[in-house]
Amino acid sequence: MANFKICVRKKRTDNLYPVYIRITHHRKTAYIKTEKVVDKSGIRKGEVKDTEVLSYCTNLIKAYNSKLNQKDISLWTVNKVVNFLENEDKDISFSDYARKYIFEMASLRKMERNSKNYKWAYQSLERFANNENIMFSRLTSKFIQDWINSLANTNRAKEMYPICIRMIFNAALEEFNDYDHDIIRIKTNPFRKIEIPKADTPTKRALEIPVLQAFFNGSMPMTKYLSSRTEISRDVAEMVFCLVGMNTADLYELKKENLKGDLLCYHRQKTKKHRSDGAYLEIKIPLRIQHLFEKYKSDNEYLLNFNYRYQDSNTFNTNVNGGLKVYCKANNLPPICIYNFRHSWATIAQNNCHASTEEVGFALNHSSAHRITEGYIKKDYSPISVLNEKVITCVFGNCLQK
Repeated sequence: MANFKICVRKKRTDNLYPVYIRITHHRKTAYIKTEKVVDKSGIRKGEVKDTEVLSYCTNLIKAYNSKLNQKDISLWTVNKVVNFLENEDKDISFSDYARKYIFEMASLRKMERNSKNYKWAYQSLERFANNENIMFSRLTSKFIQDWINSLANTNRAKEMYPICIRMIFNAALEEFNDYDHDIIRIKTNPFRKIEIPKADTPTKRALEIPVLQAFFNGSMPMTKYLSSRTEISRDVAEMVFCLVGMNTADLYELKKENLKGDLLCYHRQKTKKHRSDGAYLEIKIPLRIQHLFEKYKSDNEYLLNFNYRYQDSNTFNTNVNGGLKVYCKANNLPPICIYNFRHSWATIAQNNCHASTEEVGFALNHSSAHRITEGYIKKDYSPISVLNEKVITCVFGNCLQK
């Protein structure tokens, strides 16, 4: 059992002595600072003699003993004893922990793109609470359920945000609760009683072939700028479509080393950290867009020069969509975002070029349901380029929908 003693240590500059509880456990010593101080008259032969301070500290020691009597501390270090006594009843800030979790997610685990979803999730929770410092004790089942109910009119956030908050919460349980020694600092777990709703099925984003043809045959609105945002957006849209719906993040992050002859060999940014194959893909650059690779050629390690103008892939994506909005308005086209071209490629590949769903998934670099089988097979990516040429011909070679 730990032993306690009331004591003082060094005198402060105001000639007062802070009062400590000295803890000895397994022949090691540590100290807990109390709220009390005494002056020279409250000390005799190095011992605290102030009766009020002694009474306060004696009650504190009784409380400490009461807590420790409920635990098996035979294998604890003295520092673990101190940490338990100082922090067991102290509430923890969920907001602070969430910020730390997200910072480490972006900086240490290199998951910056995913970390943004977690950031938006805890910010949504704080807005609902009208408080930027939510404590764990406030995260009851009712509070979480009320917050989820407030997201009911969203399409995706009502599922994604609670999942993100649950991930942060579970990480905190692992960090702060020591179940082996029955040290439970976070005493609530609201998600045991919460059923997270499913996101709405997304609206199909594929564009009809005539709409795609009208888009690619549109005229560029007049501007005083060379290489305007609208021009870049239209060019990027064609590159995305003709590269099997490549994501703008992948296009932005391409390095010169990713180009091998006329093949782009790269790992998909969104999923490369979550797949054993690193989400690797090879695609031949179609003749139709080779001039765009020359037009946007970079003189640094990047393959394309979009990093000169945009600080990161998220900024790049946002500006491309902004430019598309202007371009579509100028050409009397319906609103189109860059992701429409990925959906359009997939739909045309299956409906017009008669590719199977599995072939389309392989081309889009989706994870396969046959993971064990794939472990035996050396992949041949050339069918992707063959299918891509069929899709391109279907749109730019006047193929009619059937």
